[in-house]
Amino acid sequence: MKHLPGADPELVLLNHYYEELDRIDLSDMTRSEINELLDQLGFYKKAQPEDQVPEEFRFAPAKDSPFRETARAPSSSTPPPTDAEVKHPEL
Repeated sequence: MKHLPGADPELVLLNHYYEELDRIDLSDMTRSEINELLDQLGFYKKAQPEDQVPEEFRFAPAKDSPFRETARAPSSSTPPPTDAEVKHPEL
């Protein structure tokens, strides 16, 4: 979350390369509507502040995280790519 003084509140959804996926205006939404939106988008919410975040949500809080498949069991048919094979333009 980043506060920008004077800017209208909006939710900016980024992928794991920090590329913008979508912008959602939050100006006319109540806190409960925003919480419902985040729930619909699949964001993880801890039950208690001291609870641990599950591994599959550590790098991307939404359920459709690109890391979700790799966080489970890797496919036995295809080995995971090595660091040399993965290109990360922002990293």
